[in-house]
Amino acid sequence: MLRRMKLPSSQSWSRFSDFVRTPSLARSVTGLLVLAFVLLLTVNISTFVMIQRTATVNDAIEHAQQMRRQSRTVLISMLNAETAQRGFLLTGRSDFLTPFEEARAAREPALAFLEEGAAADPTLRAPVAQIHRLSDAKLREMEATLALAREGRIGQAIQTVRSGEGKRYMDELRQTIDDFDAFKSARIAERTRVSERAAMMTVVMNAITGLLVLVLALLSAWMVRRYVGEIQHAREEVAAINAGLEDMVRDRTAALTRANEEIQRFAYIVSHDLRAPLVNVMGYTSELEQAGKIIERGVAEAEAEREVSADIVTAVREDMPEALGFIRASTEKMDRLINAILRLSREGRRNLLPETLDMTAMARNIADSVHHQTEAAGAQILVEALPSIESDRLSMEQILGNLIDNAVKYLDAGRPGEIVISGEDLPGGWVVYRVADNGRGIAARDHERIFELFRRSGKQDRRGEGLGLAFVRNSVRRIGGTIDIESELGKGSTFLLKFPKRLILSEPGGVL
Repeated sequence: MLRRMKLPSSQSWSRFSDFVRTPSLARSVTGLLVLAFVLLLTVNISTFVMIQRTATVNDAIEHAQQMRRQSRTVLISMLNAETAQRGFLLTGRSDFLTPFEEARAAREPALAFLEEGAAADPTLRAPVAQIHRLSDAKLREMEATLALAREGRIGQAIQTVRSGEGKRYMDELRQTIDDFDAFKSARIAERTRVSERAAMMTVVMNAITGLLVLVLALLSAWMVRRYVGEIQHAREEVAAINAGLEDMVRDRTAALTRANEEIQRFAYIVSHDLRAPLVNVMGYTSELEQAGKIIERGVAEAEAEREVSADIVTAVREDMPEALGFIRASTEKMDRLINAILRLSREGRRNLLPETLDMTAMARNIADSVHHQTEAAGAQILVEALPSIESDRLSMEQILGNLIDNAVKYLDAGRPGEIVISGEDLPGGWVVYRVADNGRGIAARDHERIFELFRRSGKQDRRGEGLGLAFVRNSVRRIGGTIDIESELGKGSTFLLKFPKRLILSEPGGVL
């Protein structure tokens, strides 16, 4: 029984050892994925720690600002109370006592906030106690003069004011609060510098990570493209084999199908596993942008009170936004690449559903969908009567849609654009469709190159990732057809699509 239990483990370890020792696309892609995961995990943890530290520093800065404001509130309330006291002594009107009571009430929560902050910071206890003591002494002096005035001893009350005791209290209170404010300002400046350094380090780390992830994605895409090219070359060799060697063709076709399924699975794994860390990078980039705004507000507040280093201002207002913009642009490009790879992978795994298609109506509907673009470019699309076909609707719509979109995208601005869609039946149960335009055209050396993954030709002034025609060729071949191009640079292009009149599936989702 023990031997039976150990056998699967031994076999699993053997397969893993063979996988590690044998050079293959799977091993290379897996290594890149593991490297990307470890890299992003390390940077994400570091970024999280940096963000937590920045948040803590920002909270401390905000609390220090509140301490400064509350100390000023104490001073203002005492000045208001003093004004109300003198108004009552001079006029004897009781309505001057209302502002006095309001000022005394405003002082209490401000003192309570200062004492709460001092309890958490021993260095603040002495100045806060001094503020409390002086404000209490001044308040007692004012209350004593008001009590004398209420008893009718105005002269004695005024004599108390003239003694200068209250003025001495106010001068000492004002000086103490000024010293307290200067002390807190210095602390705010130091914490702002710490926060800026942490934010800059986080930005640099994420920028480096974004570049490394992009490099890993490009390496993975290159490996997939190379592997797809090898499969494509193998398919061409199969097509060249003598038609009489049916068994060899069948065996080779089966091998190619398995290889194609493998590359589709690897493409899906690559794109799917890269998306999760990419979402983290994009999320933390947004967090950094928010943290940058908080730092910017802190710098603006500091600038209002004193001169701030030009290096700090440049780092916060120019370097940080520029770096974050680069990260966002890189992650967006990587996201588009991943979506394109996923699209190719999903299309390769989708089941085909043959049905009779009205190709004339389909082509006109696609032409109508881009009418606003052709109208803006001063172009027109002519759809001639097209023969019907029994094939997969979604594949045919995507093929025609991509070719028409490309024709509209690459029209020649120097002449009125014209796109003609035509077709005819061929002997032997075949049908051909043509998508012709008078656009820029494609150089002869690029006729095959444009169908490769991530490859484009001519002037690169239109947005794209070089996947459209590769996707078209893959879809055409999957439903048993071929695609060719006739084009001359500067005169236009014609894409020729040849399909079996009736799509026959060897098995659900496959093509015979």
